[in-house]
Amino acid sequence: MKNARLFLLLIIALAMMALVACGGGTTTTEEAVATEAPAEEAPAEEVEAPAEEVSGKVGIVLPTRDEPRWVQDETRFREALEAAGYEVEILFSQGDSARERSNVEDLITQGVQVLIITPHDGTAAAAAAEAARDAGVSVISYDRLIRDTDAVDYYVTFDSIAVGAQQAQFLVDNAEGEGNPLYLYAGAATDNNAFIFFEGAWGVLQPKIADGTFRIVNSSEAVALQDTAELTREQMAGIIDQVTTNWDFNTARNLAEANLTSAPAEDKGDVFILAPNDGTARAIADVFATDTDVTSFLVTGQDAEQASVQYIIDGRQSMTVFKDVRTLVDDAIAAATALLVGEAPNATGSYNNGVVDVPAIQSPVVTVDQSNVVEALIDSGYYSADLFTGLDALGSGETEAPAAELSGKVGIVLPTRDEPRWV
Repeated sequence: MKNARLFLLLIIALAMMALVACGGGTTTTEEAVATEAPAEEAPAEEVEAPAEEVSGKVGIVLPTRDEPRWVQDETRFREALEAAGYEVEILFSQGDSARERSNVEDLITQGVQVLIITPHDGTAAAAAAEAARDAGVSVISYDRLIRDTDAVDYYVTFDSIAVGAQQAQFLVDNAEGEGNPLYLYAGAATDNNAFIFFEGAWGVLQPKIADGTFRIVNSSEAVALQDTAELTREQMAGIIDQVTTNWDFNTARNLAEANLTSAPAEDKGDVFILAPNDGTARAIADVFATDTDVTSFLVTGQDAEQASVQYIIDGRQSMTVFKDVRTLVDDAIAAATALLVGEAPNATGSYNNGVVDVPAIQSPVVTVDQSNVVEALIDSGYYSADLFTGLDALGSGETEAPAAELSGKVGIVLPTRDEPRWV
């Protein structure tokens, strides 16, 4: 009996051990939940990286508020730079080199990092450029070249040689016969561009002066050099001193009046006038139009100023060289923003300023007269048609000429109807 009890106790003990062993491998419901593989999470919505913030300050010094061209440039510079997120400060020198230097110093004090400057006097502006360079400011010479210094980083310009060449070519293309009276006018002797424009014009005009197509009326210096194909800067300076308008309307008008007062009738008639820009062209044209001995005149210009576009439509100015300042402003802004982020602007040439070859970013120019004024200036969006009168008489530039009406009768003889080919 005793052995039977011991056997029963042994059986019970073994059974309990078996239960414990089985329970050790069992997990509770909570444990099962905790150890299940986590459900795959939905991908997080992609968040665009914030646009890279731009920062920097650009200072701009323009030569005068008295010419529409520079007021237009001011507006375009301000709108484009502010839209791009940059600070901009624009000052005018009003034809005063001392004020120009003061403007540059003021901008340096304001913390500009890039200076865009159109010098009143290219040589006098060297000191202002050097002050900017010494302050760690990058210098872009805009439209006019700063001379006699190595402190200019880039030059943004139109193809200035082409400007003068296109003005002169217009006169050449419209000249017939020999001995046509030619009146020469130039920009300011303090402006390097005046020399470049004149150089481009002289290169086209000189052969036609030498062969007798044109006869220079109002510059003894030019007459003395009429057989010289390439002029030195000193030789050009001698001519420009006699025919400078100083880019000033009143100076141009007074000079034209003096030239016509002293000119005999044989120096008038059908005349040809090299005027350096639109403002001076209008002033000169108004004077020639009142001289009863002037039968007709052709007068050049440049800048496509609104007033001169109307003159061209009306037949009071013959042509202008269109320099799309939208392109030039864009080029200057691109150069400035590249410098602000430590990159090199894309130069396409260079101009020697008397000390160094300054890398240049050049824009093309277009001759505009009555034949293409609508296409070049209205259809391109540069001006709105409602700014002008008389455009209808020139045509819209968009209407195709009607196809010519055709008439006639053709006879055809074929060999037979009995072969499918001929039917």
